[in-house]
Amino acid sequence: MLSGVYLSAATVLGTTGSVAVFGYDALFIALCTLLSLGVLLLLALPLRERAGYTLGDTFALRSPGPGARIATAVVTLSACVPYLVVQLSGAGVTTAALLGLSGPGVEQTAIIMIGALVVCATVFGGMRGTIVIQVIKTVVLLGAALAVTAVLLHRFQWSTDSLIDAAGQGSGRPAEYMRPGLRFAGSTKPEGTLDFVGLMITIVLGVACLPHVAMQLGTAPDAATARRTVRHTITIVGAFCLTTALMGFAAAALIGAPAIMAADPGGNSGLLMLTGELAGGSSTHTNGALLVVLVASAVFLTTLAVVGSITLAAAGAIAHDLYTHVLRRGRTTEGREVAAARLASAGVGVLSIALAVWVQGWNVLFLTALSLAVAASCLLPALVYSLFWSGYTRTGLLWTLYGGLGCAVGLQMSGPVFSGNPLALFPDWHLDWFPLQTVVLVSMPAAFLLGWLGSIAGRRRAQEVSEHSRA
Repeated sequence: MLSGVYLSAATVLGTTGSVAVFGYDALFIALCTLLSLGVLLLLALPLRERAGYTLGDTFALRSPGPGARIATAVVTLSACVPYLVVQLSGAGVTTAALLGLSGPGVEQTAIIMIGALVVCATVFGGMRGTIVIQVIKTVVLLGAALAVTAVLLHRFQWSTDSLIDAAGQGSGRPAEYMRPGLRFAGSTKPEGTLDFVGLMITIVLGVACLPHVAMQLGTAPDAATARRTVRHTITIVGAFCLTTALMGFAAAALIGAPAIMAADPGGNSGLLMLTGELAGGSSTHTNGALLVVLVASAVFLTTLAVVGSITLAAAGAIAHDLYTHVLRRGRTTEGREVAAARLASAGVGVLSIALAVWVQGWNVLFLTALSLAVAASCLLPALVYSLFWSGYTRTGLLWTLYGGLGCAVGLQMSGPVFSGNPLALFPDWHLDWFPLQTVVLVSMPAAFLLGWLGSIAGRRRAQEVSEHSRA
């Protein structure tokens, strides 16, 4: 289950395209996806011991009351909804490409159809249905990755050296392809280095603390099983990242980085273009068709499973934290909470579909960066303090969550990914006073500092109240 959650559509499509376009730098992106499981392994034991249905249950053990649950729900939705929009937007582009069609109308129709399917799966299937989809998706995805890897290695006589040399030539920048710095080559040198370091930190810490990922540890029967699950996931994700790197090199070698960028600036079309090229070169038409169908099924199931998991995480925050513990103050039945969760799933799904249709054709990479920045800047500091610091108070938790959220969102909207850049979300706007594309180098330390200061202020306030009451 955890392997299925980790292998998202962004990992499948985005990493392959990034390796094809950015070479050496993108290999570190794939490596950071694997390293993020190391962070989850460190958190597995204490997080499972304090796990509940949502992250709000975990924080409520240290900071009971509605305020902590409201803040956790706000942060959870802030991380989940943008990530949902990115996944659905990518699904629209991918589905249109698989059907051989193009145009915003086709992509928007595909988003609505896939989104409606996900809403039905989460509303009527719930957690059990999502688990079944995740298991099937993991098997199909690994099978597709191994099949594509075998075909492409056969094309290059099973020589990885020949594959990498051909990828460098196909990238259009053979001298820089296997050297660091290509991902942020447009930035000045100090800013490019900071952006690259920030991107690595964002992926390592942000992916591990996404709500739908951290919640998976709560499904394990005990802490030992949770750690064992993470270790097994490291093996599966590591094998997939290796195949992803090879597929990215093959896409650069056989398609060319300029052609991939022309089809999609984010590089998400690289895997599909590579599959079409390999299928056309297969020994028989049947084998080529089977390869395309296998990859298309893997991509579709990946999108369906990941969107379903994220939707359930967002719906759980609404139904369990806001409805059950804030609105009803715990006075409700299990049946009513399940009904609330279904309504929340439908509401989150409809909202995400509407937003994905609205932003179709835009560069939505900003939303991915925003989701990971929120997870790394809010949830990680709050989890670390809650799990490992006995002096953490309710005030410190609120300052961490709200302060980290405000800092991450504010800096992200003030950076070059949001405006003032040809590849920004709003290229014609000029709000880019913050020079970095990645904000966690500032927002995450700020959240840790706010949590510490808030805890000190909370203890002093509690002491003053206690002394006043005795007087």
